[in-house]
Amino acid sequence: MELDQEEALYEFLENATEPFTLEEITIYVQASGQKPNKKLIMEISAYLDARKIAFKQNNHTWVSRRACFESGVFAITPSRQELLNGILIPGHRCVPFANPMTLPHRYTFIWKGEAVPGTTTEAPPEDLYPYYSIYGEEFAPQYIARDNPKNEEAFNADPYEDPPEVSIHTLDMRAIYRESAFVPGDRFIVRILDWKECKFELEKAGNEDWSRSDLDKWLEAAEAGFEDSFALVGPGASTEEQVAFAFWFGGKRMRNVPAYSLEEFLFEKTNRVDTVPYGIETRFWFAGKEIPDSKNLQNYTVPPDRTFIEDLLYSKNIPISEFVILSYIRDAFFRNEKDIDLVINRLVPPVIHLDETEWDLLADYISDSIDDFYKSYSLFLDQGAGPIRQRVAELHTAVIELSAKLQKGEIESVWLPRHTFIVLSQIQGHAAALLEDLAFDESPSDSDVNAMDNSLDSMVDTYTDIKELINSAMDNFRRSNLTLIHGGKQVDTNRAQVWRMIQVSISGLDVWRRAIISHECTMEELHQLIRIGMNWIGDMRFRFYIETLDGGKEYLHDKIKLGDIDFQGKKELIYEYGSKWNVKVIIMSSYQPAKNEVTRFIAGDGAAPPEQVDGPRHFRRLVGFLEAGSIKDKQSAQRELGQEYVPGIFDLDRMNRSLREVFSDGEM
Repeated sequence: MELDQEEALYEFLENATEPFTLEEITIYVQASGQKPNKKLIMEISAYLDARKIAFKQNNHTWVSRRACFESGVFAITPSRQELLNGILIPGHRCVPFANPMTLPHRYTFIWKGEAVPGTTTEAPPEDLYPYYSIYGEEFAPQYIARDNPKNEEAFNADPYEDPPEVSIHTLDMRAIYRESAFVPGDRFIVRILDWKECKFELEKAGNEDWSRSDLDKWLEAAEAGFEDSFALVGPGASTEEQVAFAFWFGGKRMRNVPAYSLEEFLFEKTNRVDTVPYGIETRFWFAGKEIPDSKNLQNYTVPPDRTFIEDLLYSKNIPISEFVILSYIRDAFFRNEKDIDLVINRLVPPVIHLDETEWDLLADYISDSIDDFYKSYSLFLDQGAGPIRQRVAELHTAVIELSAKLQKGEIESVWLPRHTFIVLSQIQGHAAALLEDLAFDESPSDSDVNAMDNSLDSMVDTYTDIKELINSAMDNFRRSNLTLIHGGKQVDTNRAQVWRMIQVSISGLDVWRRAIISHECTMEELHQLIRIGMNWIGDMRFRFYIETLDGGKEYLHDKIKLGDIDFQGKKELIYEYGSKWNVKVIIMSSYQPAKNEVTRFIAGDGAAPPEQVDGPRHFRRLVGFLEAGSIKDKQSAQRELGQEYVPGIFDLDRMNRSLREVFSDGEM
């Protein structure tokens, strides 16, 4: 679709309050002034499917978000802090019942026919983050920064440190709390008056007004809705998208009251939905499970109705739009380069093969684009955007090249850091979005350039970190393979044994360890290794199981050896420790041991949670308090975690010393 057709499509969806057919939306989009397009109906169908901006009701009709949610009712439960201060922070409270194109501080709330007055609240950012965390914990600072220009300036001043205090727009609820005798546990019933304009009506619901059985029915619908969203849509482009589809799949019961607030459900009531790492972001997911990595770069902003040149690049695992190509061309103007080959080699690194026909197509496209845009380009006007565009393009090229090398290489994916391709996809997607913003003549403001520069610094740091981890993993992989190849014929008894590389990781946390063990290792001994790797005492009940082909569990006896397990094709087992912790054990490549080899840890990341902590979710909350909580929260979290706990500490030497003490004979 053309740009104005996309705008017409979004305009239609913003105003659609009833289910619609593809024919109806196509007629509307076609009337935007473009020439007739026989494929437009298919392009719109692909666009809706790929961008997840409407819900498919059946094979013939779709439902816009406005039509789905404008008829809904939901609940907000004010926190004790809000009641004490006489305010309400909209934050993420209205997801998904608000137009995602409107920021929370621009919502309008009505109480008994009158608009609730606004006020401002000053606080350290960490005190406000919990009110925006459903958007994704990593995005909470952005929502607070975008509340007003002063916040944005404060955050941009230092991308690595939060400002000491910010100010956000809130609702002045003092009179409402007073006249309605609002107490902790009471809720607001929220009705959507206008989804597009984000206008809501508030009504009080007392703590005792709703029965537990009615709330349990809502909870059941919500859990089913989220799990269907994960299974059918996957992690999606954002947490907001996940929540929207959860409310769609959860049906009308989930979009009505009695109901828990979304915060209560996600952070207090459900045991089936959890927040899990997703590369450098977070997503909601099945509790106790990880989001699997992909094998390609995934960019949710790539047009589903790709042009021939976008499709050519997409087939090479370069998911970008033509605007990104234009940004590379403008970068060539800024560099004062006229060689088309240089542009192509930055756009498509040489590690990616282009045949002669593909090269010619790309060269012709770039040549025509240079002719079209060179006359309007001004080096003088590009002095603000040019340097940052150049840095972003270099980062984007580096990500594409690294991804291509990993796909071409022979390294097994289990050796790579967790979520390698997800992280690379996220960096590539953010870089591509910046390049799209920098593809046009209009120069960004100084504040925008500053924000872009800070964002780019963060992306470069993340890329550097993941590249170092990848290089380390590849070195370990090569050393392991060389040991296998050069083992020689003269081997002692120890060398004749089969050893394995394993990886153990705590479900729901970015904490993992990699170790070398013998096939003679029993489950009891593997328990000891995990205990040492996680710095656990080991007093809780434990058991191992493998998932059977029919989806069941086969529990393993403590004395069974690793080499005697029938994994039924899936090289992993699960270690249950107590009632709160699950550890995934991935069986990796075979390893030919050196003479007098010993069981040992060789890599890892993250400080493991103390075993007495009440599961992954509570642990993440405690760590969050340590990093960005109030003084009282920090002290409370440190007491629960223990004075010796330090976030991020991973002491490989200490772990291996402990292993040697437990297994003094050098073998398991």
